[in-house]
Amino acid sequence: MESQIRNDLKSSQLSHNETAVSTLRILISEIRNAAIAKESVDTQLSDQEIVSVVQKEIKKRREAAAGFRQGGREESALKEEAEMKVLEKYLPTQISDAELTKIIQEAITSSGASSISDMGRVIGLVMGKVGQGADGQRVSSIVKELLGGARS
Repeated sequence: MESQIRNDLKSSQLSHNETAVSTLRILISEIRNAAIAKESVDTQLSDQEIVSVVQKEIKKRREAAAGFRQGGREESALKEEAEMKVLEKYLPTQISDAELTKIIQEAITSSGASSISDMGRVIGLVMGKVGQGADGQRVSSIVKELLGGARS
């Protein structure tokens, strides 16, 4: 996957896509930093570890875009969202909301969760099952919605 990112960086440089170039340079740097932090003899990260780095970078940009919007800086928010689009290309295919909701309902039933205080246990079960096929924020909001509804 890292070689694919490097190839995409070269293509972006040739096509003068500045947003992609700057975003991919940052991503490569973050991958290198994660490999160094891993302190492994071979400093190559697995594809799964690279996907985790990509998810962190997307989360940073999502939060920054929200902050910029809140501060009335729409242009900066749009820039962050454009960078997110570049990064999303490296995520595995996300499962549908319907399928995710079904998995969450099964986790709620199997764990006996009945209130919002059981949210962490349910999220743990769901993330263990779906892995990187669903963003943690998506899982969290659906779990909160289902457990909140179970309480009322």
